[in-house]
Amino acid sequence: MDTNAITWTQNYMPIANNLWISGFVALLPILLFLACLVWFKLKGWVAAALTVGLSGLIALVVYGMPFNMVIMSFIQGFLTGLWPIAWIIIAAIFLYKIAVKTGYFDILKQSVIAVTPDQRLQVILIAFCFGAFLEGAIGFGGPVAITAALLVGLGLRPLYAAGLCMIANTAPVAFGAVGIPIIALGNAVGIPASDIAAMVGRMLPPLTMFVPFFIVFLMSGFKGVKDTFPAVFVAASSFAIVQYLSSNYLGPELPDIISAIVSIAVTSIFLKFWQPSNIDTGSNSSVELQVQQYHICKVIIAWMPFILLVLTITIWNIPDFKALFKAGGALSNTNIAFPMSGLHKAIIQIEPLVANPTPLGAVWTWKLIDNPGTAIFFAAVLSIFVLRATPKIVIESASDTIKEMSIPILTIGLVLAFAFISKNSGQAATMGLALSHTGSLFPFFSPLIGWIGVFLTGSDTSSNLLFGPLQQVTARVLDMPEVLFMAANTVGGVVGKMISPQSIAIACAAVGLVGRESELFRFTLKYSIGFVLFIGVWTMIVAYVIPGIIVAVGQ
Repeated sequence: MDTNAITWTQNYMPIANNLWISGFVALLPILLFLACLVWFKLKGWVAAALTVGLSGLIALVVYGMPFNMVIMSFIQGFLTGLWPIAWIIIAAIFLYKIAVKTGYFDILKQSVIAVTPDQRLQVILIAFCFGAFLEGAIGFGGPVAITAALLVGLGLRPLYAAGLCMIANTAPVAFGAVGIPIIALGNAVGIPASDIAAMVGRMLPPLTMFVPFFIVFLMSGFKGVKDTFPAVFVAASSFAIVQYLSSNYLGPELPDIISAIVSIAVTSIFLKFWQPSNIDTGSNSSVELQVQQYHICKVIIAWMPFILLVLTITIWNIPDFKALFKAGGALSNTNIAFPMSGLHKAIIQIEPLVANPTPLGAVWTWKLIDNPGTAIFFAAVLSIFVLRATPKIVIESASDTIKEMSIPILTIGLVLAFAFISKNSGQAATMGLALSHTGSLFPFFSPLIGWIGVFLTGSDTSSNLLFGPLQQVTARVLDMPEVLFMAANTVGGVVGKMISPQSIAIACAAVGLVGRESELFRFTLKYSIGFVLFIGVWTMIVAYVIPGIIVAVGQ
């Protein structure tokens, strides 16, 4: 830390020392963002620009944050939006474009149709099961980008495909990116990550079971649920059971990956013996099942980009490989850290967010190799050779990807800039603190804090780091189990993912709907609100009706 740096202490009640008035003012940028997308129907980047502008103004005028810190918070957030987040999406879309332009994606599509011609079950296999696997492996929006593109290729309307993938992506988010949200939270609050994972695993089953049926309901109503019930039940229950067991007995790293593999395998086997009596092929009604005409080797080659993606992500997560990037490792120099001048350790967090005044770190690290985006890009490069893509196809794929991603990258950067200004200025903490003052009703509002956190930051990890200490302090004040509120913050956050501006921008980019973010936001908003209210009620039930399922920390 630069000893000559000017420090600034956060103030969570800047207006008349009143938490509720301050909380309302802190909420104004979010209300503006909602209005821009829902009522004014502005493009995502315009809404994000107006929102970050208002948040910066509030940080300056209301919270008294120094101008240079506001600017550096903007830069820190924008850079984080570019790397690793935008890089992950660019790599994922590039891989997908290679598969499409070489013609192998059509073979892959037909192989999925061969498992089941029913489009509703195809969505469950791809958006819910395969999407959960990708969430467990890479996170950061990559799963939505890849699965939404796959569904569009299978014939779904782009907006519809993106919306269904956003909803499907809720259940696995808690254990995304090899358990990072829970591992980071455990480190932040001093509670074993395994205990938090176990509690999350006990709270998620109702949501996990509900989501696949809800997706089918959105596609074809109660009749569709009735038609597909056996297969959807197999997919949902196998996933939920393995998610519970692995989270309670293996820790936070593997629940998504193991659950997804088991669910895909069990459901695919089940569909060999049972198919719906009323097949809904959607827009594929005229498509012949041509997959039988392809040799098995060609089908395998068609799946190779995604098999390679799984392999590269697995390699990137092997401890020995990760050790190469740690201090003293052979590739440690590929992680280049940039402490944000005038911001790093210059902002002081205070009670009740932390027990003692604590400087906030502000370092943007350019991880050239040690990030999921590079793993996906490496899979894409290997796919070029496996699929025998010509130089023309490669150039066209790269060019199309860059053109399609230019506006989404801007949107993502602005959204992350808003998130960092909100966090660094104390606006996010003010909103969380206001909700923490609800007394015995706090178990209902605890998930809402996580929901707001993910809406603000686009990440369950960031939400947990932002509000985990607040949840812990509130639990101690109310004399309630801390691990319950840690899990509630995490589970509440997972349903906030479907309205996160960052996720909305990524999904729209993946299906070619750049500029129509407001439509997707309106599609998912009502469902996200309904989900978080349900989780609030469920948390109340756990706290006051069935407290016996709460994990005993350290035992």
